[in-house]
Amino acid sequence: MLNESQRVLIAISLATMLGSGSVLADVKIGFLGGFTGPIESMTPGIVAAAKLAVAQVNAQGGVLNGQKIIMPQADTTCVDATAGANAADRLVNSEQVLALVGPLCSGVTISAANNVAIPGGVVIISPASTSPALTTLKDRDLVFRTTPSDAYQGAVMARLLKSKGIHDIAITYLNNDYGKGLSSALAKNFKAIGGKVVANEAHEDGRSDYRAELGSLASAGSQNLVVLALADGSGQTILRQAVESGDFTQFIGGDGMVSNSLIKAVGADNLKTMIGTKPGTPNIAGAGIYGKAARAAGQDPNAVFGAQAYDAAFLLALAVEKNGNNHREGLSKALRAIASAPGEVILPGEWKKAKALLKAGKDINYEGATGSLEFDAAGDVPGVIVEMAIKDGEFKIVKQLK
Repeated sequence: MLNESQRVLIAISLATMLGSGSVLADVKIGFLGGFTGPIESMTPGIVAAAKLAVAQVNAQGGVLNGQKIIMPQADTTCVDATAGANAADRLVNSEQVLALVGPLCSGVTISAANNVAIPGGVVIISPASTSPALTTLKDRDLVFRTTPSDAYQGAVMARLLKSKGIHDIAITYLNNDYGKGLSSALAKNFKAIGGKVVANEAHEDGRSDYRAELGSLASAGSQNLVVLALADGSGQTILRQAVESGDFTQFIGGDGMVSNSLIKAVGADNLKTMIGTKPGTPNIAGAGIYGKAARAAGQDPNAVFGAQAYDAAFLLALAVEKNGNNHREGLSKALRAIASAPGEVILPGEWKKAKALLKAGKDINYEGATGSLEFDAAGDVPGVIVEMAIKDGEFKIVKQLK
């Protein structure tokens, strides 16, 4: 039998272990997504990809001393900055997550970062926030993304349109950080290579009627309409009403429009010549490995921002292992270390290999599903952009763009 002193000592030891946050506690990496709102049809594929990375890590021994990663999630609505900050607050301050995958929409990401993550010292990796505004955030090296900036997508889209013989465009864009950034980049680059932007007009989300805006755009003289919005929000309504008006013969959309829910709502026959762009995966070993794993898990390997979400979650797991504890401090530095050369290359799913190398004090360099993830000083990555077209009633990848 234990005497009273021995029982007290055991109780103190257990309390110390449980309170340390690095011995027995699960490692929490949160996910902030637009589960409702204008990207709700895209979000399930994105979170599933992030959870695939978590499942691989947990199946291969977990992090640190065998702890499992768990992924609590919260809804940002995508368009409501206050809702996004509140969702981040719940995960950061109530759930006490170590880091965050997401948010997915640029304005919400900026709000969540400035109001919650940066003050809390929490690393954010967004797989889908593409606004150039993220590049200039004063973020204490806490905000990263695994998708390229729209400064790049806009330039690539401009070259694609010119290559297809399109010489003039009318642009309607969602009046937020995402829409403003992409429309500005597209217009600037299209003009620089000899194209004509006859109109470049903002619109507000959540309205049922955009006929007045479409009339203004049509009167500018181009039959090529670029819609830089979100597929389950204003973008869908605008395209449906543009089809009804008959004023445009060619539709073009950015990554926020590349959703099969858009095709179902507007009709494949009405969009059969639509041109789209989105961040994609390069033709490299990591992309193939991720694609095989995604298909085995019943997921679409080409889901918009899915591969980027997988990389974000796997990167954070590697950073936790490199950091050596279940604490926020030092995680940003560890993230840069495991994502950069020099070091032995780690491909998607190679958790056991990475863990063994880190335990032996070796350097690693994660080369993911989306290619090189060597973050620049602003936390940006180069990434790739792919052309999308509608075939057999679905968006399909045409080719990688330069």
